[in-house]
Amino acid sequence: MDPVIIVGAGPVGLTLALALARQEVPCVVLDEGPGKDEPRPARTVVLPEDTVALLERLTGTPLGRAGFRWAGWRSMRRKQVMREITFDDTDPAPLHIAQHVLTGALRAALARESLARIAVESRLDALEQEPSGVTAHTRGPKGTWWRGSYLIGCDGPRSTVRKLQDIRFPGRTAVERHAVAALRTELPWSDEALLHRSPPWRMSGPSAGEITGRPLPDGVWRLDWLLPPGKDLVTPELLVTRVRETLTGWSGDGSTPAYELLDTGVHTVHHRLARRWRVGRVLLAGDAAHLLGALGTQGLDEGLRDADNLAWKLALAWHDGPGRHEALLDSYQAERRTAVAARLRAADQALPLLRGGGGLRGYVRGPARGHDALLTDGHLGRGSLGAPGAYTDSPLAPPPLDGEIAVGTAPGEQVADVRVTAEDGSFVRLRDRLGRGALLVLLVAPGTGVWERRHWVTAGVMPRLAAAVTALPHHAELLVTESYPGAGAHTVLLVRPDGHLVTALNGVRPADLYAAAEAALGRTAERASEMDGTEETEGTDGTPAGAAAGGASAGSASRGRASSANGG
Repeated sequence: MDPVIIVGAGPVGLTLALALARQEVPCVVLDEGPGKDEPRPARTVVLPEDTVALLERLTGTPLGRAGFRWAGWRSMRRKQVMREITFDDTDPAPLHIAQHVLTGALRAALARESLARIAVESRLDALEQEPSGVTAHTRGPKGTWWRGSYLIGCDGPRSTVRKLQDIRFPGRTAVERHAVAALRTELPWSDEALLHRSPPWRMSGPSAGEITGRPLPDGVWRLDWLLPPGKDLVTPELLVTRVRETLTGWSGDGSTPAYELLDTGVHTVHHRLARRWRVGRVLLAGDAAHLLGALGTQGLDEGLRDADNLAWKLALAWHDGPGRHEALLDSYQAERRTAVAARLRAADQALPLLRGGGGLRGYVRGPARGHDALLTDGHLGRGSLGAPGAYTDSPLAPPPLDGEIAVGTAPGEQVADVRVTAEDGSFVRLRDRLGRGALLVLLVAPGTGVWERRHWVTAGVMPRLAAAVTALPHHAELLVTESYPGAGAHTVLLVRPDGHLVTALNGVRPADLYAAAEAALGRTAERASEMDGTEETEGTDGTPAGAAAGGASAGSASRGRASSANGG
């Protein structure tokens, strides 16, 4: 079968390529650039813990050493500290990292993958698809035709893929503008990020009512100034004035600390959402599918979640052949577009309250503190503005099950990262077992952590559960944990390859576990579609694949390695 073509070599496209290669799916990344990203210290991203874990798992690189984890977060209004947060192991700080550093780590990891490659100086200009595959043409020094099984547009806000598929991209332009500077200096808050609203000093020109300071390694800071509405030109002189006035205001003694200006820019935030994310064998991800970023939210985080959601579904469809997983592929748009739309809706509702001058008074007691709480949520990935979406209304949700119980994680949410015992007896984190294409079955069994696995693997409910896992319709890995939030002894959790909970069952219930697995694979939806006569598909009879318990790799046993992506 032909490889997957990924258009765009940004963080989302590279992450998707790595995730597919790890599931034995060949792919080629079409990079319109020279294959190396220009260092831009002022272009940084803030990523929550679970997204960092995804990237570290794929790259094999401890990204925490390349970025910076803040010790705390401080919100100020004028001279008053409104809110302080201290991060620790129970409440980990997000990772602040330069985007070119992140992209470099992804490129280095991809260079080690035999099933993936990057084609540089290859700009897409034509695209055709038919039931059996996709044909793409690139122009440039190495312009040629490419043949693929699927094509994923990860080519940014001005996506050529989206335009060639005539997909509308409605939304709002220039929701916010920020002047940005990266500089090396010493501030009173050496390892804390800071949000300062209505600073007491007077700015030159229109007042900047909000400043964000976020530390990076080696004494570097990224400073953002919210600009007033309009298209006023941000000159180098204006930026230098902003830098000096801000540093002087924060110093507290009227002096301007020494600084080295490394990079500057203007960051304009747009809010847009593509009408469709899938047209046959062509799909969109990242900025090609959505734009967000107002009020401290991070669009790249959502793009990486796109890649994580799509990779295991696309791998299953690639390995099992055409027509067998249409409902599973359709669920990508249903889940991800709904999640992003919810964040855009929350931001659009909060914007007039936060930027409209006092509108929040009728909604939140103590308007200033309400403002700071909302903005902190956006910056730290919490609450309705910042928290990642849950797939609570997913088409992959199982039907009501007799043995289903509630635990600390709701169905569709990301599971907690507990310590588990793997099938080889080693102790690992649950997140370490994600991204392999396998379903995960997690048994809560208090006391097992103090005994070697060989002493309890054949005792109690384990033999029956192992047999049930072996009979599931897809490869699954059986894991055991001492405890899980909100779960009692002998609770069985079914987890998707991307770490979202399918269901939690009260004990070993093979029929319920099988039904939940079939739903998570989209087979329940496929059957419903066939019965309704709305879609014809092949191979959705739900016959068990015969995968052994603990098989960590995805797909059927008859995988083959595709030929070269260059079909031209």
